[in-house]
Amino acid sequence: MRLRACIAILLFISGCAATEPITKEPAARGRRSANLQRAAALPWRDGGRCVVREASQPWPVLVERCYPALDQGRVEFHDTTGRCTVASADAATLGLGVCVLAAPEIAVGAVIVLGVVVVGVAIKEEFDAYELRHLYPEEAGASRGTRVASRDAVAKPEPKLEPEPAGQGRQPPVPPVPVDRTRRASCEPVPVPRASKDGPHNECADRFPPNRYPGMDVSVGGVRFDALQVGAWVLWEIKTHQFDSYNIFIQDREIEDEIKQLTKERDIARACGYEFFVGVSTEAHKLALLRQDSTFKVVVTGCKR
Repeated sequence: MRLRACIAILLFISGCAATEPITKEPAARGRRSANLQRAAALPWRDGGRCVVREASQPWPVLVERCYPALDQGRVEFHDTTGRCTVASADAATLGLGVCVLAAPEIAVGAVIVLGVVVVGVAIKEEFDAYELRHLYPEEAGASRGTRVASRDAVAKPEPKLEPEPAGQGRQPPVPPVPVDRTRRASCEPVPVPRASKDGPHNECADRFPPNRYPGMDVSVGGVRFDALQVGAWVLWEIKTHQFDSYNIFIQDREIEDEIKQLTKERDIARACGYEFFVGVSTEAHKLALLRQDSTFKVVVTGCKR
């Protein structure tokens, strides 16, 4: 019963995905890259080997074949849309996880990963291999000193402003927001050298989200962010100073300054189609920020000084 329920769910989702326009080979390559990016944000017990092997398949097929390799103890699934509810209690656990994860677009809060995700070794090696082989026209153009707009934009090469860090995979395309060519260029994430020379801070920024460009900040809309999260449109600001050790007066001044900075960064992130998260080291720092402005998304990283 469990197997039949899961197969029915997957066939339903695959059928929905099949209604999209038929794509040519370059689009299939893009699907492989998109699948790798999406899978990189999940914990895999096999280091991502199954994901790399099945990455050229449609995402629901990849999920069906690689779900057993997922570290299911670190992932929570929530059927926020109600479409994955199954009649059989026996199939509820397995069927719900597969159905929620296989959805063409995962709803906010549907998949929650517990703890820090380190990109699987096999997935990272595949990203690096793409960079070396220049499998994508976008990457080939970048290696010749040009940057290419996303596929849905008019192809218009621009001067490459910053070198990509060695060994990194293909940077994500511009988020699908209606912007003109100038705005589009400014919203494209560009890895830049770290502004901070604080080692523990930079290590936290690389490890916790985790950072799409380790060892680098990312510039979006003319503003530096500490990290662009792997496999997601989320920009991060990381705070690691010893907030709890300050006296009340200093804490209040610090929060006022931070709110001004974070508001500016969040406005830029949202204007370019990104989510914006703040990482702080302690629960006290998180509560102080939320008391000042409860609309921020603040996460306790636990990073030590």
